[in-house]
Amino acid sequence: MKAKRRRHDSAFKARVALEAIKEEKTIHQIAKENEVHPTQVTEWKKMLAENIAVVFEGGKRAGKEDFEKEREKLHSKIGQLTVEVDFLEKKSKQLGL
Repeated sequence: MKAKRRRHDSAFKARVALEAIKEEKTIHQIAKENEVHPTQVTEWKKMLAENIAVVFEGGKRAGKEDFEKEREKLHSKIGQLTVEVDFLEKKSKQLGL
């Protein structure tokens, strides 16, 4: 029976990758301390180095647009549910429930 894969959250990956970028310790030391394979540490380090510029690319605007889209979606859902509840209340009154 195979062992279950461990899933690491993004904060853990970022912390390990940042530690690797700092180069205060070797990749093998970082991997041993965090109980991950050295290849994984190298991969996370590479991903961080390639995507670090995204942090400075209008992140606030993209987040705000996502927020507005989500807000509109939720408002339309609230409206739909309100209409459905009103309809069901009228029907239940008509049936005497």
